[in-house]
Amino acid sequence: MPRFTMNQVGPDIDLDEEEIYLDDGTRLSEAAAEQLGVELAERARRGRPSISGEKRTPNLTVRVDPGTRTALEAIAEKQGRRLADVSREALDEYVTRHAG
Repeated sequence: MPRFTMNQVGPDIDLDEEEIYLDDGTRLSEAAAEQLGVELAERARRGRPSISGEKRTPNLTVRVDPGTRTALEAIAEKQGRRLADVSREALDEYVTRHAG
């Protein structure tokens, strides 16, 4: 019987004929495959978690010049953070400084 790991699995497998092993070494069963499918479908529907505590975080699209984007990307990379997180923090600091 052939043995596969998760990164070798194609779209169609017969778990009665093929042994598929998860990263933790356990064999993939029909029940586990069904549960994985349910979890992945639910995760895809949820999207990113809300940062505001609301059901959905509002989006804001901002155009910046290439130099500003490059600088923000460099900061994000240096800090090991996402560009969105660094940009959000910069906007929050600006609002705090100028609100009132």
